[in-house]
Amino acid sequence: MGLSSKTIQIKIKSSCDVFLELWKTNPHQVPTLTPTTIQNCQTQEGEVGTVGSVLFWNYFHDGKDRVIKTLTQEFDEAKKSVTFKALEGDLLELYKTFVTHVHVDTDGSNNLVTWTVEYEKLCNDPNFFFFF
Repeated sequence: MGLSSKTIQIKIKSSCDVFLELWKTNPHQVPTLTPTTIQNCQTQEGEVGTVGSVLFWNYFHDGKDRVIKTLTQEFDEAKKSVTFKALEGDLLELYKTFVTHVHVDTDGSNNLVTWTVEYEKLCNDPNFFFFF
């Protein structure tokens, strides 16, 4: 099984800089903007806004409360991007690797955010767990 990726790009109403700054230095504010999806964000290690900081998230997906612990892997001011890597949590029951890249840019008068997720599934066979 190799590394796969999925990308989605959406228009945002805020400025690109404000959106990126939210994810970079104020991720604790994300739950106030998306309370039905992300309920909580806490700093576990390091200082928010620095590479190497570890965040613990509570979120709701597929009808269930879930958790994930992420490592802030990269900030790139020139590319206007931030990268988070999953360290622990519900996603890693299905994926060996799960990395999220958040990139902002403008296209004419449109402010855009591009979410790219790189992942490697633990197993491609949907019946894998039934064999054991």
